[in-house]
Amino acid sequence: MKIAVKTLDATETGATDLPETIFGLTPRADIIQRVVVWQLAKRRAGTQSAKTRSEVNRTHKKMFRQKGTGSARHHSANAPIFRGGGVAHAPKPRSYESGLQKKVRALGLKMALSAKLAAQKLLVLEDVHLSAPKTKLLKTQLEKLGIANALVIAGPAVDTNFGLAARNIPNLDVLPSAGLNVYDVLRRDVLVLTRAALTDIEARFAPKQKAGA
Repeated sequence: MKIAVKTLDATETGATDLPETIFGLTPRADIIQRVVVWQLAKRRAGTQSAKTRSEVNRTHKKMFRQKGTGSARHHSANAPIFRGGGVAHAPKPRSYESGLQKKVRALGLKMALSAKLAAQKLLVLEDVHLSAPKTKLLKTQLEKLGIANALVIAGPAVDTNFGLAARNIPNLDVLPSAGLNVYDVLRRDVLVLTRAALTDIEARFAPKQKAGA
């Protein structure tokens, strides 16, 4: 399938082919959802922690005698029901990461890319290089392209001037090809790929050669 290639000045410079096996799939919400849940769980720090009743720095002495006070019987003041006591079922540092097969992760990314193309929210640019890190200049160019909310995959590396100019623009994310992921593709309205990024994506999903073949 063909798609037009433009410059940052919104002029067409030709067209390029998009692989059917990557951009021509029928998206499945369940596959994409599994990948997003896996990705967000993996990035959780899991560092939350609270003290249980055995860890709080309070005396473990019985508060008052068992009978004859007219009050409910209690042991020490570090119980969770008292102010300054421990936390019942206190959270402890843990990993939230879960397993997900590589083929499912790859399929989810292909479906996210296919969904952008099907929704006509995919734009291919020749490159994203700027002569100077000018945010005003970049905003003008994005307005010409009709982009207000986008993820830009710049290629193997992000141009320094483009990255500096883009970081001051809200709702615009810029990543190298290695950072392409399902969650960031879905959270932005338009997906912008450069020719170099397309080459990297094709190489990423190219069949692996078996050793000795």
